[in-house]
Amino acid sequence: MELILVRHGLPDWAPDSFARNDPHLSDLGDRQASRVAAVADRWGPIDKIWMSPMHRARETAAPIAKSTGLAPVVHAWAHEIRNPDQWEGSPIDEIKNAWIDANLRPISDLWDGMPGGETFRDFHQRVVTGLEGALSQLGITRLDDGHPHLWNVPDDGQRVVLVAHGGTNAVVTGHLLGAEPTPWEWDRFESPHTGIARLSTLSIAHGRAFSLRVWGDVSHLDPEMVTK
Repeated sequence: MELILVRHGLPDWAPDSFARNDPHLSDLGDRQASRVAAVADRWGPIDKIWMSPMHRARETAAPIAKSTGLAPVVHAWAHEIRNPDQWEGSPIDEIKNAWIDANLRPISDLWDGMPGGETFRDFHQRVVTGLEGALSQLGITRLDDGHPHLWNVPDDGQRVVLVAHGGTNAVVTGHLLGAEPTPWEWDRFESPHTGIARLSTLSIAHGRAFSLRVWGDVSHLDPEMVTK
């Protein structure tokens, strides 16, 4: 089984300098999305496209769907960690300062996320629970044998594309690789906008394990188009 993770294109985070919790893609983000869709035929036959419900993920998935002829399936669990509601419409400089201050907190406090937003604990639980549920619909389940990183994969030829976010894709990657979660997954598994990751299953003992084969690939973009 292969899971291809695509981060969304560059959003228009702050139209008129006021923050949006669910922004649309910027003009550059639209171009990045078109570029990643143009290389989708190199990935091999795709069985399904999953996407986050947020605007920037939907708009990135749209040209991939058109290129492949597949209808994307929205998965609520793939939503990025939820910002505080009060950030909507706030001056962008205030949000930037809030991030700076938040990152200086003790590690124990980082697990709580941004004040008023979704905690990292809840975010991680939401993503991994949803991911395992979606995989189970494909017949992919954990082996119940005391080896938590081995999976039952009845059809090793399946290929799924997930179009989501820096945080979501980082949590998915860490979980499938068996890495202990941290509240800075975005930095541990940082990917540029429309960066591509590929995780494949391989035979280990009596099961299958996920192996990271590609991370943050932006070879579809000109150097001046690469953004983080």
